[in-house]
Amino acid sequence: MKKNLLLSVFLMALAGQLLAQAPTVSIPPKGHPNSSGPGWRPLFASDLSDAGFPKGVWSIDDGGILTATADKAIWTAVPYDDFILDLLFKTADGTNSGVVVHASDTTNWIPNSVEIQIADDYAKQWAESPTNWQCGAFFGHQAAIKQQIVKKPDEWNRYTITCLGKMIYIVLNNQLVNTIDLSKFTSAKTNPDGSPVPEWLSKPPADLPLHGYIGLQGKHAGAPIYFRNLKIKPL
Repeated sequence: MKKNLLLSVFLMALAGQLLAQAPTVSIPPKGHPNSSGPGWRPLFASDLSDAGFPKGVWSIDDGGILTATADKAIWTAVPYDDFILDLLFKTADGTNSGVVVHASDTTNWIPNSVEIQIADDYAKQWAESPTNWQCGAFFGHQAAIKQQIVKKPDEWNRYTITCLGKMIYIVLNNQLVNTIDLSKFTSAKTNPDGSPVPEWLSKPPADLPLHGYIGLQGKHAGAPIYFRNLKIKPL
C-alpha cells in the first residue's frame, strides 16, 4: 500500500512538471503575449547571419530596426510548423508589405505561402483597394474584421500571428482582427465569400503545406517597411 501511495505521489508530481513545461496558448488569442517569457527566441540573429536574403538588401541599424532597400524577402534559416510570431512594424507613406508564413518555396513564394498583409491603409491606393488587400488581411483571400486598426505612417504597430494546424489568428494592436481557417479555402479562383482570388495566387490555400519558412516582404510598391522586436515561440 505504501509503495502504491508513493508511486501515486510520484506520478502526480511528474504530471505537474510536464503540465508546467507544456506550451500554454490562449485560443483564440485575447491580445498580445508576453514575448519575454520562456520559450521565446529572436526570429533572426542580431547580425542576420541566420537569415536568407540577397546580399545588401536587408540590414539592422544600431537601434535594432530591420529594413530593406529592395523588393526582396528575408527568410528564416529553418522551417516551422506551429508557432506564435510576435513583432513590431512601422509603415511609411504608401507602404505595402507582409509577413509570410507556411512558405514551402522561398524562391517562388507568392503562390506557395500565406501572406498576412501589412499596408498603409491611409494611403489612397490601399484605402481604395479591396479590403482583403488591406492591413490585417489574409492577402487576396480574407479581409480583417476591422479596417484601419493599423496606425498612421511613422507609428509602431504590433502584430501577433499564431499558426496552429490549419488555423491562423492575427492580433493587430491588441485586437483580434482575423481568424483564418485554411481548410475553407479550397479554390484558386474564388474565396469562400465569393470574392475573386488574384490570378497570381494560383494554389488553393487548403492544399498548402503547413511546414514552411517565415519571411518578411521588402520594399514593395516603392515604399519602405520597418520591423523590430521579432520573436518566435514554437508550439
